Amino acid sequence: MIFTQFVDDALGCASYLVGDESTGQAVVVDPAYAIEQYLEEAERRDVRLVRVLETHTHADHLSGHGRLALEHELSVSIHPAADAGYPHDALEDGTEVSLGEVVLRCIHTPGHRPEHCCFAVVDGSRALDPWLVLTGDSLFVGDAARPDLAIEARAGAEGLFHSLRRLLELGDGVEVYPGHVAGSLCGKAMSSKASTTIGFERRFNHVFASDDVAAFVAESSGISAPRPPNMERIVELNRGPFVGAQPEPLELPLPPGDAQIVDVRRLDTFAEGHHPGAISVPISGTRFSTKAAFVLDAGKPVVICASAAAEVTQAVRSLRSVGLLDISGYVLGGGAQTLELVGVEELEGLLEEGAELIDVREKDERDSGYIAGSRNIPYRLLALDAVDLPSDRPLVTICESGPRAAIAASILAARGYDTRAVAPGGVDAWRESGKPTVEFRRCGS
Repeated sequence: MIFTQFVDDALGCASYLVGDESTGQAVVVDPAYAIEQYLEEAERRDVRLVRVLETHTHADHLSGHGRLALEHELSVSIHPAADAGYPHDALEDGTEVSLGEVVLRCIHTPGHRPEHCCFAVVDGSRALDPWLVLTGDSLFVGDAARPDLAIEARAGAEGLFHSLRRLLELGDGVEVYPGHVAGSLCGKAMSSKASTTIGFERRFNHVFASDDVAAFVAESSGISAPRPPNMERIVELNRGPFVGAQPEPLELPLPPGDAQIVDVRRLDTFAEGHHPGAISVPISGTRFSTKAAFVLDAGKPVVICASAAAEVTQAVRSLRSVGLLDISGYVLGGGAQTLELVGVEELEGLLEEGAELIDVREKDERDSGYIAGSRNIPYRLLALDAVDLPSDRPLVTICESGPRAAIAASILAARGYDTRAVAPGGVDAWRESGKPTVEFRRCGS
């Protein structure tokens, strides 16, 4: 067997190349839009790609199945419940895709989505039992998928409960390779570890702690995490006609006056000078793709502002991975607009002078401790421009350690607010300096 795992750290997505060395054939499972990595690996392994297998219609990233079909004439396979609007082969429960001695066996595992399937992989040259299973968005390392992205959460959770028990029918020694690791919004508390085994998850994964369906449904359907950005758009792109390669953006002397600008340079560089209206999302930071997708309008062209061509290349790939395809150009260097960054040691004085503090973390983060008098508006909601904010005083944004506060401040500054960002630093640094925070206490606690 030939087997390679690919992980997109920015999205927490995993995809796979599975092949048979004796026949020289291979398939790609859940491909990312950036298909070059699979072509390079196939060439390195001296195998020919023959098919694409999708575990389901993805909601958090743009699939590369369209590019592989259009540019390399590969057939695409997915379960009929996906209602796919592109040419495909139907994967039913029990369907086997043979590459020679290596066989991928489809296990229909609805829950995350009605069409969801896992693939048990058999290497007949070693044994007739599965060696590993590709679990897509069902079983993760230490967790299970969220059930609320395609259907009503409780109905999805009940389906997921039974699907997970089907996976337990595999042997304890079967290796588990999921479709997501830490960083994805398609689960709650998954590990950053890239694989596990059925036996280890049977013993230690909380989703198998009880065989009470009602308890599982109550816990797994009570999800407070935000949905993936652009979710409906990405689902439609992945379900609809094939999406092929896009033209490379051209360098521009300056951003057009009405441009939607994402500045991917370092935060300190952005603060020293950027183009008016630019939103700061450093490419060097964590989860660039997700953050950018939360704050950019997928229906408008994007202009990238970067320090070097290498940043542009990385940003283009990352933006396209979340369905932001209309990239009209890029600009190297910044402009005359500045953003004031402040430390936690300056924050107390600003608040005494009347500044309004906006905590841009998610609610569950804020509940663990927040600064009294602050207002909680997650940065992704500030991007919607539906929040009433005062214009007669400075606004100061804060998060856990700085990055999201800076994104939020750049959004507000682009709208004309007098804004500062606490960066680097945040609520953690405030607490560590001995200053008080308030913890949210639920009734009865």
